[in-house]
Amino acid sequence: MIHEDPLAYVIGLEGLALLRAFTGGRDRAFVEARLAEIRELLDDASLGSAAVDVVDVGTVDGYEIWSRTYDGPNSAFDFDEPVIGDILDGIPPGDALDAACGTGRMAALLAPRGHRVVGVDSSPDMLARARARVPEGDFRPGTLQQLPVADDSVDLVVCSLALTHVRDLGPVMEQFARVLRPGGHLVISDMHHEWVARGMVPPVRLPDGTRGRLTSYRHPTGDYLRAALPVGLQVRRCEEPLPAKPSAAQIPSGRREPGPWELWPWCLADLVPEAAEAANEGTPVEVIWHFQLAGT
Repeated sequence: MIHEDPLAYVIGLEGLALLRAFTGGRDRAFVEARLAEIRELLDDASLGSAAVDVVDVGTVDGYEIWSRTYDGPNSAFDFDEPVIGDILDGIPPGDALDAACGTGRMAALLAPRGHRVVGVDSSPDMLARARARVPEGDFRPGTLQQLPVADDSVDLVVCSLALTHVRDLGPVMEQFARVLRPGGHLVISDMHHEWVARGMVPPVRLPDGTRGRLTSYRHPTGDYLRAALPVGLQVRRCEEPLPAKPSAAQIPSGRREPGPWELWPWCLADLVPEAAEAANEGTPVEVIWHFQLAGT
C-alpha cells in the first residue's frame, strides 16, 4: 500500500528547492520565502486532510485499464518522439520489433519508414488498438522477458516508456540482444529516474474505484549500461531531454486546492510553483538510448 499525502509532497519539493539554494542556486530572499511557505503549508488544513492510500498495480492489469486513455494527451510523447524519429531516420528499413508496443505508437513511426513491424505486448486491449492503428503490422502477445520472436530475426528493436516498469533490466537486454541480428540497433526511451522519484508514475482506477499506480522502478544510468554492455550492446547515443522552463504566464498564482487525485503529483506542484521550478530545474524528463549489437 502506498500512502500519498499532498502536504508531504509539496514539503518535499520545498526541501529540494532549499537544497538547491544551499549550494548557491538561489539567494537569501528565496530561502526565506521557502521557509515562510513551509509554515503556511503546515497550517493548511485542506492539505493535511487530503491524503489517500493507493495500491500498487502490475503492468498487465494496469495497462488493460490504461489502454482506454493511453493515446490521449501525454506530454511524455513530446520528449521521446522527436529524438527517436531522428535516430530512426539514420537506420535503413528492415525487420523491426516494437517491444512493449502498447497501442502501436512506435509501430506507427516505423511502418511509414519502410520497416516490417512486429509488435509484442502483454495487454490484449493494447494489442487490439495497435492492430487497428497499424494494420500491416504483426502484433503478438508476449512479455519483454520472453519475446515471441526468433533469434537473430530483426534489424531493429524499439522499446518506449516500458522499462521503468521492469525490476531487472538484465533479462530484458538479453532478449533484445537475442532477437537482434549482428549490427542491429536498439532504441529505448524511458522515464528518467529522477522523475520517477518525484512520483511521475501513471495512475489508474481499478474497476471498484480503488486508486492505483503502475508498478515502477528507478533505473539510474548505470543500470542500463550494466545490463546492455555484457550482452554486446554498444552505446551509440544517449539523450536526456529537459522540460521547458515555464513562462511567467504559465506559473500559477495564489493558493489552490490539491486537485483531483488523477492529476497528482502534477497539479500538486502548482501549489508551490517557485519551489517546484527550483526543485526540477535541470532535471531531465526522460532518458533515450541508441545501442548497436556488436558484429557486422
